[in-house]
Amino acid sequence: AKANVICRCEEIEIDEIRKWIAEGYTEFDELKRILRVSMGPCQGRGCRDIILRELSKATGKPISELRCGIIRPPVKPIKFSLLAEDK
Repeated sequence: AKANVICRCEEIEIDEIRKWIAEGYTEFDELKRILRVSMGPCQGRGCRDIILRELSKATGKPISELRCGIIRPPVKPIKFSLLAEDK
């Protein structure tokens, strides 16, 4: 396993994230489109906070002022059978 993997779902390392931030991609959704971070099964629960901290350091903005990206339901993976049950 790689030691500096931040997004485990997409196997994206911190150096890759920092490289794109240095290139000027300072919005979470930009990084999401380029690197697919937060698009795996965990929906960003594993990487979102770390990436937002990196964006905060790079931009000088507090995390509370950064847009955290679009979160699409279901936030947690659910079994399809739960949606298809007859009631």
